[in-house]
Amino acid sequence: MTTIERPRATLPASNRAKFAAKPLTRGGTPVPVWLAALDRKPPPPVDLSACPGLVVVAPHPDDETLGLGATIAALVAAGVDVRVVTVSDGGADRPGATPQERARAEITRRYELRRATSVLGVPPPVSLGLPDGELTDHEGRVTELLTEILEAAAPGTWCAATWRGDGHPDHEAVGSAAAEACERTGVTLLEYPVWMWHWASPADPAVPWDRAHSVRVPGWALERKRLAAHCFRSQLEPGGVGAPPVLPAFVLHRLLAVGEVVFG
Repeated sequence: MTTIERPRATLPASNRAKFAAKPLTRGGTPVPVWLAALDRKPPPPVDLSACPGLVVVAPHPDDETLGLGATIAALVAAGVDVRVVTVSDGGADRPGATPQERARAEITRRYELRRATSVLGVPPPVSLGLPDGELTDHEGRVTELLTEILEAAAPGTWCAATWRGDGHPDHEAVGSAAAEACERTGVTLLEYPVWMWHWASPADPAVPWDRAHSVRVPGWALERKRLAAHCFRSQLEPGGVGAPPVLPAFVLHRLLAVGEVVFG
């Protein structure tokens, strides 16, 4: 098992251009490519035995489940206090939505998140209520709010947030804010990728494989993650006539197949 060190202050390069160049209308890096690479050179397992509590920070409702759902379920079963913080309510998932449609989407996403976190076994999540799709403009505020949350957490609590190089602007902004909040409070940081599995490849130099660690989770925890992910029906089902799902089925399949990896 590998222990996790304190977060590094250096900011990784943004991968927004790579993410933008590979839209979800395409399949992204195939599952067999990832599985072959992970089998050939698996990241060392992370030692979570020293983690007495974990604050999981998600840019949008569902990122906590897609990126770290099995780990959350396994830690809860082991008696670890896990809390989920969502930075936005995910109302901008459909481009061109009216203010009324956006408000309805936010209500739906909050409801889906409560169901998903219940499946994973964690208490009702905390929502910071910042605007979806605009988190880069509010990174400073996210840092302040996360700093307050971590300062109020039990001693020794760790933090997990989306990877600072994940490609999606909101994911990168939240990851950077969490890294700064952990730096201020001395909290151990784990960064979990979500969209990296789509746009990157095993040989991509943009991925910090030297900091990668696998999380060994039992099969029942992975199944719990699958069930929690399916609570987000608004993301998995078509948005209307001719509108594809926000989260295509192949994305969820890939995230379940590759397991969970964190950068520390």
